[in-house]
Order: sequence, then structure tokens, then C-alpha cells
Amino acid sequence: MGVLQREETAEQRWSRFSPIVTGDDYIDSLREREIELFLFGERVADPVDHPVIRPSINALARSYELALEDPELASAHSPLTGERVNRFLHLVESPQDLVMKNRMQRKMGQLTGTCFQRCAGLDTVSVLHSITYDIDAKHGTEYHARYLRFMEQAQRNNIILGAGMTDPKGDRSKRPHQQADPDLFMRVTRRTDDGLYVTGAKAHMTGGWNSHWICVMPTMNLGPNDKDYAVVGLVPADAHGMTFIYGRQSCDARALEAGDIDKGNATYGGQEVLAVFDDVFIPWEHVLMDGEYEFAQEMVSRFTSYHRASYVCKTGLGDVMVGAAASIAEQNGAEAASHIKDKLVEMTHLNETIYSSAIASSHEASQLESGIWMNDPMLANVCKHNVTRFPYEISRLAQDLAGGIMVTLPSDADFESDHTGPMLEKYLQGATDHSVEDRRRILRLIENMTLGRNAVGYLTESLHGAGSPQAQRIQILRGMDVETKKDYARKLAGIRREDGRTVLIDTLAAE
Repeated sequence: MGVLQREETAEQRWSRFSPIVTGDDYIDSLREREIELFLFGERVADPVDHPVIRPSINALARSYELALEDPELASAHSPLTGERVNRFLHLVESPQDLVMKNRMQRKMGQLTGTCFQRCAGLDTVSVLHSITYDIDAKHGTEYHARYLRFMEQAQRNNIILGAGMTDPKGDRSKRPHQQADPDLFMRVTRRTDDGLYVTGAKAHMTGGWNSHWICVMPTMNLGPNDKDYAVVGLVPADAHGMTFIYGRQSCDARALEAGDIDKGNATYGGQEVLAVFDDVFIPWEHVLMDGEYEFAQEMVSRFTSYHRASYVCKTGLGDVMVGAAASIAEQNGAEAASHIKDKLVEMTHLNETIYSSAIASSHEASQLESGIWMNDPMLANVCKHNVTRFPYEISRLAQDLAGGIMVTLPSDADFESDHTGPMLEKYLQGATDHSVEDRRRILRLIENMTLGRNAVGYLTESLHGAGSPQAQRIQILRGMDVETKKDYARKLAGIRREDGRTVLIDTLAAE
């Protein structure tokens, strides 16, 4: 990273970045950034090597390694650069691109067992393509050209883009401009010849500190009085005025303990931050919406069509859960029992149901005016609604198969103790062809994913990410076209509605 300036031009901002190829390149790119990051009430001096933070960085680094290991799956040919680019930065040129995205997301879940923090950024890349095009068509702006220039640089440098959509919202009964504190929704505070300034915060930002750039976007439908809140801008994560506050996760303090068994998944983890913007400058070249409030709702709607299908990533975690449950059954010597097999079948059935709705939404994609393709909205919402339920049942079944020892297992330090270690090794032995340590590791993994820090990525995020369950039900209600379905039923029943009355019809003649 180069020298940080207060009001950089777009060219100056990009000059501070170097192309990233490997996972190690990515980790190095996060070092020596001038960013205010707070955890446990203190500013973190060395975030990259902090034991609580590093697992989330490792998860993102894995996305770079996958692109090298399996370029067909995790990279694609870019029309902007003429070269292969990481699929997490690829513009969706066909339904097959969406299918490959889903397959990549499942694979990343299998490899990390956690949230790998790139899906929202990819879905932001997708929605900006069509929204900037549509705003230009109506208002004669130049947002789409700015977007394409940014994306070419993003692909060449292979950066990570974070999605800053969710505002704190304050009093939910009031519009953004009606809030007692106007900063509870991100807003433009002033404009100059060089750019504009924004103040506010973005909540629940997945991988926020781990991103190189952040795209701030409206979080909801806006009206004429909310023009200053209708802003889309691209901001380096180390821009002046940025502060990040790290979110707590269950059992995250275990990362500070010696040893790795009690951590469950010592290598990979997720990350959520509150990102605070205090008079942050955005040059005009990186402004992609400024006051076009009538596009805010459509932007959110399209984003959710992409992002709710992206929750196919939970099927990768589900694969890990099925594997962990089957492993602990084997270690307990119970794998041959019919009820064990039945529970594993049920876990698999639920997991594949999520996957099928996501893949279907991609195959049924439609092309927008800008040329980009978007998931089928109905099936995307069905996918996410399945995700709000099925991972909880999969987790319940995994806990069922694990047994109570999952939550009463003594600590790693007790196993290392000369006094208590031999007793634990004696009395916690399962099937004799599996070691006690193997059993402990699988039990801690199940605990990690269903109760511990990665339960955030597998359970709570499944419920609240990309909109809580009611948000999907609203979209399903809007798209279910019940009147057309009534007509199908009436025709087969030999009736139709005319002027508020039911009229008998000849069903054969009506064909």
C-alpha cells in the first residue's frame, strides 16, 4: 500500500494497490494499512496476526487459492481485461455463470466450514452493472462508464470488494430524513468540485475490515425527501474517516487459548464489523448514484435476487455437518443403526433441497437491459427461505448424533494434564479403532458450527443475512401471481369471473 492522502483522486487510490495472485499475496495486502480497528474495547495494532481475526482472513485467502487450484470453477474470462479473473469479480454473462458461481460457493463452504465473506461483494458487482446502466438511460449520467472503469481496475488488481448496505436504521417507524439523528442512515453531507462526502455507518458488514474496497449503497426504498441518502460510492477500506468495530462471536475468546482442538475450526472463521464513516470523501469517478432515489428500491430488490441465491454457500457447510455427524456416529460405534442412517439421509435431503432451489434460480435467470443476467427472483427467495430453516434442523440432528458429550467435554488443558489426562483418555474412549483425540476434534467441530463462533456463519447468518424470513415471504407474496393461478383453477372447474360474478363456461371450448 502506498501513502494515504485525505482527498485522493481515483487514480491516486488505485496507485496504492498491487495485483494479488495468491492467498499469501492477499494476506500481505492487508498489512500496514492505516485503519482504525477496535476489538474488546482496544485499538488492534496488528490485526492480520491477531488470533481472533486471522481465521477470517484465512477464509478469504482460500478463495484466491481455489482460483489457482481449479480455474474452471473459480475463475472466468473477463470481457473487460481479456484475461481470466477470479469469479468473485466476474460480470455475469450467462445463466451458466450463475450456476458456476453457486458451485464455487458450495465448494468454498466445504473447504472452510464457515462464511468466507465474498458473496455480498460479488452480488454488489452484479447489481451495479444493471442499476448504473438504467440510471444513465433515464438521467443521462455517466455512472455505468465509471462502474466499468472501476471493475477493470478491480479485476486487474484482484481486490476484494465489501458490500456496505445495511444501515443502523434507528427508529424503524420513520423514514431516513425523519430520524432524530440523520446519520442513522448513510447520507451525503456535502459536495465539492472533486467529489462528495458521506457520514453514517454500515452494520453487520461481513468481512468488512478484510475488504480492500467497500461499496456503500441504500438499504431500502427512498422518497423525494431522502435524496441525500440515495448514494452509491466506492471507498477504499483505509480511507480517512473510517473506523471499524469488530463484532463478538460465541466462543471467540477460545482463539486466545493455547492449542487448537478446543477451537473446533482453528484455521477458518467469519467476521462482522460495524463500519463507521465520518466525513469520508468519495471522488466523482467513484460515485455511482447521487440523488436518484427512485432507483433505490429496485437496486435492493435486484441485489436480493442475487444474494438470496448466494446462500447456496450454506450447503457447503451442510456437507461438512453431514460428514461430521457421520464421523461421530462411526467413532461412537453406532454407524450401522438404522435410525442413524435415517438421520443422515434427512440431513442430506434438507441440504440438497437448499442447493436445488439455488441452482434452479440460476438456470432460470433472465437478462437485463444492461446485458447482465439475474437469478429468478422467486426461486432465489425460496432458496433463502429454505436457508432460514433447514440449517437449524441439520444442526439439531448433528447434535443429536454427537450426544451430550459435545457440551460437557473437558478442555484441551485437562487432556494435557498429567493428573487428569490419563483418566480422560480412559473414560472418553469410543470405538476402539478411533482415537480419543479424533473424537474430540469432531465433537469440537460440531460445537463450533452449531454453538461456537462459526455458528454465526451457519445459523444466525442463515436466519438474518440478506433479509430475515419475513423479507423473503413478502417477496414471495409479490411474485406468486395468485390471480393467474386462480384462472387456471377456474378454467378446469368450468367457471370464470365476469363483472364480479361467476359464469359457467365450456372447458373444452375455452382451450
